Amino acid sequence: MGVSMDQVLDDLVAESRVLQALVAGLDDTGIAAATPAEGWSIRDQLTHLAYFDETATLAATDPEAFRREAAALAGRGDDFPDQVAAEHAGLGAGAVRDWFARARTALVDTFRGIEPRTRLPWYGPDMSALSSVTARLMETWAHGQDVADALGILREPTDRLRHVAHLGVRTAGFAFTLNGRPVPDTPVRVELDAPSGARWEWGPADAADRVTGPALDFCLTVTQRRHVSDTALQVTGPVATEWISIAQAFAGTPGPGRAPGAVPPAGGRT
Repeated sequence: MGVSMDQVLDDLVAESRVLQALVAGLDDTGIAAATPAEGWSIRDQLTHLAYFDETATLAATDPEAFRREAAALAGRGDDFPDQVAAEHAGLGAGAVRDWFARARTALVDTFRGIEPRTRLPWYGPDMSALSSVTARLMETWAHGQDVADALGILREPTDRLRHVAHLGVRTAGFAFTLNGRPVPDTPVRVELDAPSGARWEWGPADAADRVTGPALDFCLTVTQRRHVSDTALQVTGPVATEWISIAQAFAGTPGPGRAPGAVPPAGGRT
């Protein structure tokens, strides 16, 4: 994409502020409200982000310590994100907001001084520092979608979605591997209409397999916040169809996704 570390971090800060504004007025009852992610409250969405912000910062500052902690966490089973959420279920709204703010500020300050191509450990393959920050932005937007859906609030889409879309395209092969399927050789063309009206494109222009439509709908699909049938995406070809059915821009075990119609179309108050 040709973006700098500062550009991605600036967009991460902007996305963080959107989420913080969503939860700024919640009391202890409000922050315990259920979200579309089964079994997860708004609190769980925020503590998940704060916890993994802290581990991302640790990966950047002390890779060996991160590897030890990641191995211990993985040893607790594939449901360790649920375990992390459960461990912080007693936090009040103010404590949750403060933790998220501290962890996010520390992460941004740490990554400002890192060379973008630096390889850092994570819970799957190592990734570049720039990819790590992009993943934090994707996670913030995706978990923020769950919070917005829980509150019935429509977030105005912005061209910050390009980071999420790019990660969604880049992880296509990862999604096949994660689901125990061979990575196809067939190229897929992705053409998305950005919120600004721009056209974002990936893949060969003459590819028969294609995914086209609104960038927002693509991002909702690859972060598994909407089933593709509940979007305006047009998917053509067997490889594109298989990919979009398992697309997953986030690390970890294969996500369950959302059933058709499980989440109402994005709407509500702004």
